[in-house]
Amino acid sequence: MDWYRLKHTLCMYLTGDAVKRAEYIKKHDIFYSMGNNCMVMFRKIPLYPKLISFGNNVWIASNVTFITHDVIHYMLNYKARKEKFQEHLGCIKINDNCFIGADTAIVGGVEIGPNVIVGAGSLINKDMKEGVYAGVPARYICSFEEYTKKREEAKEPELVRAKGGLADSTVEAYWKLFSSKREESRENGRN
Repeated sequence: MDWYRLKHTLCMYLTGDAVKRAEYIKKHDIFYSMGNNCMVMFRKIPLYPKLISFGNNVWIASNVTFITHDVIHYMLNYKARKEKFQEHLGCIKINDNCFIGADTAIVGGVEIGPNVIVGAGSLINKDMKEGVYAGVPARYICSFEEYTKKREEAKEPELVRAKGGLADSTVEAYWKLFSSKREESRENGRN
């Protein structure tokens, strides 16, 4: 890792808040562009960060990997016994109003969004238009509007925070909801 990436990675580790990390990236002009109202859980600056662009309202969960390059050229050059292949690079553009779930890998040469939600553990290896995607490789699940409507209609318990995370009342309410959904599935013949 070069000094530039090492310095900024260290600063990202010392910045405890994910919104402040995005502001740090923007302030120090680390990516090609960084919009407003963004959040990044990652702390390690990827190789070739200037090949990454974020729009406004982009939220990146933990352990998302940005793959802007490959190293296949080393293997090919060794096999050919000469330096005839160069490193392959690719840009990653994430447009406005996107959420990328934890442990997702994004390969170079793709454009995401606007209005895209990607489920945890996905592989993004092609462009994504508006919608919800998940899987390896990521596949279309439903429209952004359908997902938004489901979230609006969901009957969630009241969220009360307390020291150390959630209040006991919230924890108990979520366990009750979890159990009732399992019971409902069993009654409907689904596991």
